[in-house]
Amino acid sequence: MIGPSFSLAPGARRFTLPPLFAAIPLAVLAPPLGALALALGGFVIWFFRDPERTPPPNGVVAPADGRVSVVREEENRIRVGVFMNVTDVHVLRAPMDGTVETATHRPGAHRPAFTKDSDRNERVDMAFDTHDVSMIAGWFARRIHPYCGAGDAVTRGDRIGHIDFGSRADVLLPADYDRDDLLVATGDAVRAGETVLALESP
Repeated sequence: MIGPSFSLAPGARRFTLPPLFAAIPLAVLAPPLGALALALGGFVIWFFRDPERTPPPNGVVAPADGRVSVVREEENRIRVGVFMNVTDVHVLRAPMDGTVETATHRPGAHRPAFTKDSDRNERVDMAFDTHDVSMIAGWFARRIHPYCGAGDAVTRGDRIGHIDFGSRADVLLPADYDRDDLLVATGDAVRAGETVLALESP
């Protein structure tokens, strides 16, 4: 925790401490390199930021910060994918209330997360009793960190994981949702845990 309203995703120290420690001797031996190491450490801290979010009382919320990159139908269900740029918060949040039934890690490629080929990337698929969430690694990301597993119950907006350095997060809506329920389209900017992707079906 850094102050009352600034927290970091787990694992931040592993990436942050090396450049910050290196900045100390470099500041004496090679000041430009010391400044660069300090800036790198600061960037990593900023990248792993984990701000508080206030979910709305209703609706399916975005699982990630970024832009909607996928809206398509799969076997009578709607998939909405959000591409996270390097500047976006990479902590993922639960789109809906539910209980995790399975959490499956699938090895794969590391294609750019905004392309169609990213469907074959390394991923963690969480099957909930009400919906599914997929955490998909990008070309640079190599680690997916789910925060929950089989049997865990989550509430809309809860933190459910994070992905290091670039990625995509998808939500596969329940079968009773259709395109008329969607409030977003490809290219729209969204915020994890706050932007409503779809209205709840009556």
